[in-house]
Amino acid sequence: MPQVLLAADQSIDAGNSATAPAVPSWTDVLNAWGISANGYVATSYYASNGYPANIHEFDVQHDTFQLDEAGFSVAYQPKQGFGALVDVIAGEDARILHIAEDGQDNSFDIRQAFLQYAIGPLTVIGGKFVTLAGAEVINPTQNTDFSRSLLFTESEPLDHTGVRATYAVTSTLNLIAGINNGWNITSTSYGPKTGETGIAWTPDKTFSLSTSAYFGKTEYLPGTTVMVDAEKTLVDVVGTYNATSALTFVVNADWDRQERAFGVGTEAATWSGVAAYVNYAFNDRWRVSLRGEYLDDADGYLTATPDGQHLWEGTATLGYDPTKHFELRLEGRYDASQNDFYYRTNPNLSPVTGPVLADSLSELAVQGIFKF
Repeated sequence: MPQVLLAADQSIDAGNSATAPAVPSWTDVLNAWGISANGYVATSYYASNGYPANIHEFDVQHDTFQLDEAGFSVAYQPKQGFGALVDVIAGEDARILHIAEDGQDNSFDIRQAFLQYAIGPLTVIGGKFVTLAGAEVINPTQNTDFSRSLLFTESEPLDHTGVRATYAVTSTLNLIAGINNGWNITSTSYGPKTGETGIAWTPDKTFSLSTSAYFGKTEYLPGTTVMVDAEKTLVDVVGTYNATSALTFVVNADWDRQERAFGVGTEAATWSGVAAYVNYAFNDRWRVSLRGEYLDDADGYLTATPDGQHLWEGTATLGYDPTKHFELRLEGRYDASQNDFYYRTNPNLSPVTGPVLADSLSELAVQGIFKF
């Protein structure tokens, strides 16, 4: 009798297990509705033999732990009809981005938020969105290095607020045009606008080439209250070659021009640069990335050098992914300049004598990124 009861119990349990409905994940539910959602958290520690605030973008402090970015994005972007995207970030990167946009110190920023309408091969977005220019982006999970390039810092905008239209001529060729408030400007109380154009060509999985241009007036000299109301222009080119499934080469080149560069009645200034990347994946867990850069500040506009100067930068990054959701990065970076340009001492603590300057800067960083 006990054996019969045990067998019956086992049969009942097995039946319950077999018929128990599977619980869908939240991503499955959102995907069924056509909604995508993802996020990440990136933190770091970096140490340097100077203070990189005058040349680096987000790693501007000295020997510090920091929350780089915590980001979350939700989007409904159907191939036809109306859609929208909201993308928010918090942390030190958000503070610097917010300061660039409106001068306010805030550790929270809406990186992107736009409405979308798609009809046939045409897609139009309106609101705030990231720039077309550059090989690197604000989102650290989409870059291969911890620190950003010189071009990302000195030659390219970060985001725009306006309207952008993308037309798919073919499955491999997109034409892009738009108008916005300018470089990193969320809202303005003045009239000048900036135009953008772009071409993105991806003939196959091996090669892609994109070029973009920005042209429009800027009201003030960057970081000042000096009004110039002068034309600012950028031409940007990015080429990518996937030699194998493990080896990728990327080249990014920029040319910039600012009229009335040093105030009303002054001459225009131009600067240009190129960044080259080599990325190699040893396997699913280990990779290495190398970046080399050259920036020609011909008229000294970027570095406040009367006769101009050249800057160089080299970065090596080792990446380790123990799981598909987490990556650990170890980076070494070396910056050099033609003249003494990098702060060896804190410029904020030496207002009378001025900071000690040097012609090089070294940095070592560790970054962890979790994606969900």
